[in-house]
Amino acid sequence: MQEEIINRVANSKLVTLNLEDYYPEGKRVLFDIKDWLYEGFVLREKEFRQQVAEYDWSEYTDCYVALTCTSDAIIPGWAYLFLSLQLADIAKKVIIGDLEALETSIYQDVIQSLDVSDYKDKPVIIKGCSKKPVPENAYIMLATKLKPISKSIMYGEACSSVPLFKRK
Repeated sequence: MQEEIINRVANSKLVTLNLEDYYPEGKRVLFDIKDWLYEGFVLREKEFRQQVAEYDWSEYTDCYVALTCTSDAIIPGWAYLFLSLQLADIAKKVIIGDLEALETSIYQDVIQSLDVSDYKDKPVIIKGCSKKPVPENAYIMLATKLKPISKSIMYGEACSSVPLFKRK
């Protein structure tokens, strides 16, 4: 006689939270200003302002934009501010940094606005592997947000999770 197979994971009180489910859609763009510098190293204010004024910014509509300079030039702070103001009304988000910093910043916003009240006093598994580019920092931010309210925090899958925290 065969015994009935019981799915203990499905019957448990474990709650899985997958950051991939909160991945905001939208194109991510790295905007490198090195091509707008004289000989790739010198920012000439008049020419820079003219290039910014003549540039077609519409291609960045509803995009997430990371402003950077990949040359060894020293870029004055106002230049990034000036560019960000051009993008402010059309881009979803603008930061200074690389694409990883951009993704981290996007997820910071997501996690700050995430309602975690459903996880109060529950054992939570933060799902690990994802097909979307969820930055490592997002997992840290989420765990930090869950710690004061959840019963326990694990990482991975329900069948093979790693315990990280348990409230005493």
